[in-house]
Amino acid sequence: MTVSSEAFLDENHDWPTHGSYEYTAYYHSRKEVVSFDDFAAQGRSPRYDFAVIGAGPIGAALAYKLAVDWPQRRILVVEKNWAEPDRIVGELMQPSGCQAMERLGLRMVFNDIGSVPVHGYYISYRGRSLYVPYMRKEDGRQLRGVSFHHGRLVMNLRAACKAQSNITCVEGSVVELLGKTDSMGQQQQVNGVRVAAARASDDKSVDVTAQLTFVCDGIMSQFRKRLNNQAIETISHFCGLVLEHEPVQSDEYFSGPTGTTDHILRAEAAGGNVLPMPHNGNVLLDGVGPVLLYQMSERETRVLADIPGSQLPSEASGQLRAVLRDSLARAAPKHISPGLHAALLSALDDSRRIRCIGSKFVPAVANKVDGAVWIGDALNVRHPLTGGGMTIGLWDVVLLTDLLQEQPDLNMRQITAKWQWQRRPRALVVNVLSVALHALFAAETKELALLREACFDYLGRGSYFTMQPSGFLSGLLPNPLLLLFHFFSVAFLAVYLRISNSSVSYPGDSLPIRFYSAFYTLFVAAWVILPVIWQELRP
Repeated sequence: MTVSSEAFLDENHDWPTHGSYEYTAYYHSRKEVVSFDDFAAQGRSPRYDFAVIGAGPIGAALAYKLAVDWPQRRILVVEKNWAEPDRIVGELMQPSGCQAMERLGLRMVFNDIGSVPVHGYYISYRGRSLYVPYMRKEDGRQLRGVSFHHGRLVMNLRAACKAQSNITCVEGSVVELLGKTDSMGQQQQVNGVRVAAARASDDKSVDVTAQLTFVCDGIMSQFRKRLNNQAIETISHFCGLVLEHEPVQSDEYFSGPTGTTDHILRAEAAGGNVLPMPHNGNVLLDGVGPVLLYQMSERETRVLADIPGSQLPSEASGQLRAVLRDSLARAAPKHISPGLHAALLSALDDSRRIRCIGSKFVPAVANKVDGAVWIGDALNVRHPLTGGGMTIGLWDVVLLTDLLQEQPDLNMRQITAKWQWQRRPRALVVNVLSVALHALFAAETKELALLREACFDYLGRGSYFTMQPSGFLSGLLPNPLLLLFHFFSVAFLAVYLRISNSSVSYPGDSLPIRFYSAFYTLFVAAWVILPVIWQELRP
């Protein structure tokens, strides 16, 4: 089978995943990227209208939209390394994130990078499985997401930036925000940035004046503390592997009477592909923590195994590999999924180095700094379990650039106040859901295990029990009150399972003890979700 015939078995007509991309010629091009030495050699203090710190998914998308909306304005983008990045997260775009890309004029950005359409989620738990599809459009067609190699998407976005004549792309590092700070080190006003070489061997730097600075330097932002100096705790760690496999061999897999749902647990339908459901997010709940699988291409799948807790087991001692082996073996039991079981353990054994990333929660705070806006993960971080980070960041860009267009005088106090109000519903739903679901799916206590079981049963009931939670996951239903309703519906189902002694994760005990533990579980549910909601509401 040729690559092209593989590609079109399941084409995404809303956000194409295969075909030409108008900025492909700029993908590897370096001639548009100015080295720091050449930038410094200009011999004067440069002035720009907008300065963007970071050219990751959010920074690059923002710079492109600013360049298109403001063709007469000069835009500076500073990035430490313009080569293709290599990360183990940020590889799945929810349907709502795809909608944001379309609003930004980047509908075709998923083309020509081997990306794969995503239909929804397959979830397995204690030998059972269920399917949570994405929501449908008004015309009945199902919305889809996209999964891909993170670095390839970033390079496509950077290619769009390089193609704009009013963007200056500099390879360097922003080492300082120019402006005023208070006695506590909190930024009060920004009027530009100080740029140095990415790997500076001396003290040479260039001060750049900018009317407005956008801080988009990602999850490891060096400037977040200028806005938000709260302590950040690590919730868990995701450990990443790559699973290599055959592509799906027949479009019958996707074009059956009900689409991919015809093929749950029918491994032979996937033509040798060991994934439970190709072209979907696969969530396995029986490991030490949840195990996620999603394709980066037709032949490669990312495996993310969650290890709860702030401390990661040592790889040098072999403890990390032992924990991962146990988690993967439990997540895909040999007697249920022998092919997947063998493939996961083989991928672990073949990996020379296990790449891990800490999962954090950083609530947004009010932006009261004149002349600067923090955006994307520099502002707000959620657990990567639900794959919503880029969705929130891209919608932040959509809402902010729309407001900038409405107020060309750039009254930033009014703009940021309105922007923070507009972004809150979607950000709150995605962020709260990510933290709450991880607490349930990692299930470190009996009460949380009972809530996980109730959540699985609830999602399997179909109708709005399935589709509205799907809307929360995909970012398509940004309704905080509805999220709260469904979460406590799950909690009351857990109460029923415990009192009726129907639970398999928390069985036994006398009726009075079951009553007590059932309502204690309700308290645990409230403790999981309400503090996170409060943190999200504070700005």
